[in-house]
Amino acid sequence: MTTTHHAGGSSAGRRRRDERGVRRRRARRRAGAVRQVRWGRLTRRHTMMGRQIGGTVGLVLLTAFAAVGMVLSPDWVPASTMLFILLLGVFMLRFVGMALLCATVFGALAVLSGSGVRPVPPGVFMVVALGAVAGLVFVRSRSRLGLQGAASDLMLVDLRDRLVAHGRIPALPDGWRVDSVVRSANAEAFSGDFVVAARSQHGQMLEIVLVDVSGKGQEAGVRSLLLSGAFGGLLGAMPREAFLPAANNYLLDQNWPEGFATAIHIAVRLSTGEFWVSTAGHPPAVQLHAGSGRIQRLDTTGGPALGVVVAPLFAVHTGVLQHGDTVMLYTDGLIETPGADVELGIDRLMGAAERFVSTRSGGADAVLAGVRAGEGDDRGLILIHRD
Repeated sequence: MTTTHHAGGSSAGRRRRDERGVRRRRARRRAGAVRQVRWGRLTRRHTMMGRQIGGTVGLVLLTAFAAVGMVLSPDWVPASTMLFILLLGVFMLRFVGMALLCATVFGALAVLSGSGVRPVPPGVFMVVALGAVAGLVFVRSRSRLGLQGAASDLMLVDLRDRLVAHGRIPALPDGWRVDSVVRSANAEAFSGDFVVAARSQHGQMLEIVLVDVSGKGQEAGVRSLLLSGAFGGLLGAMPREAFLPAANNYLLDQNWPEGFATAIHIAVRLSTGEFWVSTAGHPPAVQLHAGSGRIQRLDTTGGPALGVVVAPLFAVHTGVLQHGDTVMLYTDGLIETPGADVELGIDRLMGAAERFVSTRSGGADAVLAGVRAGEGDDRGLILIHRD
């Protein structure tokens, strides 16, 4: 009995020591990861600071060389060269470096004019001064946003590309095709309409949501980017009937002044063609029946826009996509025309779909062109085909 108790106690002690060792190793790994992150941040900070100092010194020296060139060869180095140097500063420097460069430029021009060696006309001096003020204001606003230099534009391009990437349709089995197109108002870089798609239930269910965010341009584009990321995390991660209520709760939590958005959500079982579609303040979906040639407007009215009502109810329309059928989702930019009835716009869209989709003579781009919607609003169109 004593020997058995001693062996059990020894085994328990070894387990405790092993657990302590595992905890110590995990703590060391976490501490190493934290040190690595901090070191990376410190390195990047020092690198950016070094670039700013180097860029400021280089442009200040370039200003001095330009001042000398204005004296020695005024035909080749005019006073307007200082505007070019200020433009380089706008691309490269932050506010402190830009302010130092502006002071250097003004100092050089003042010295040349005051000494009489190379008088600068008052008009040129005023134009350079206005350019410096405009450059300072621009750099100041950019610094407040945390952006730096010309490369900051690449961040906006990356954000736009991420928004487009969220709308990519996943690979589908044979017999299924999805054709989608999103056009921004007045050909701007960002659109208030976006698409999110996912395959769930081990790839057997295709879920797509088409969203129309309130507003246009970059303001709507920023909200679209945030919502597309959030909706992408919700889509396919919960039961289909819970998606729109969860999306509505997310918008309510944002508490935006213009935080509402309309949306249409469809879930298609790829093995049978059965589908469920719901709308939140959005125009109804349209189904094109290949067998009968009939175009049916799916009744999903009654659901309010997202971000407006607490705990809303969303009607669900259930249908089946037979072989050759198509379901069309769209935003109001395709059907709304100032001074015209929305019903006429829907009829016009259904006519374009019948002309191109039913006859297989065109896809989403052809339907969009056939509707001839104006450029003043964002436009989105999705066609889900079962061959």
